[in-house]
Amino acid sequence: MKSVVQLPSSGAQLYPLLGRIAAGFPSPATDHLDRRLDLNEHLLLHPQATFFMRVKGDSMIGAGIHDGDLLIVDRSLEATSGRVVVAAIDGELTVKRLRRRGKHIVLQPENPAYSEITIGEDRTLDIWGVVAYVIHAP
Repeated sequence: MKSVVQLPSSGAQLYPLLGRIAAGFPSPATDHLDRRLDLNEHLLLHPQATFFMRVKGDSMIGAGIHDGDLLIVDRSLEATSGRVVVAAIDGELTVKRLRRRGKHIVLQPENPAYSEITIGEDRTLDIWGVVAYVIHAP
């Protein structure tokens, strides 16, 4: 992963919300303008505790997280077993699924080409936050 993006402090950009879209027969979009859409309102559950990270690699493709995707990470969400988290292992950042197995903590990739990372006493683990949303790269 690379680059942490800071949230703007004010002046959120509003985008047009055109309403619902038919997956079958097409309809004119201009007749369906509902209101302006603030993505912060929908994607930032806790704005003061939220940051963004861009994914590099394919270890989480089974969870729908692909190379180049943008992660919306929330530090205020509880990192419980089964959640996808951004973690620092011995200072190196990664995104993995958190698993608690008895007394052990395991970071599990969602790609069979990668191995699980078991956190032992010889390693340091810092959970930076829980992945709240994924925005797919084009």
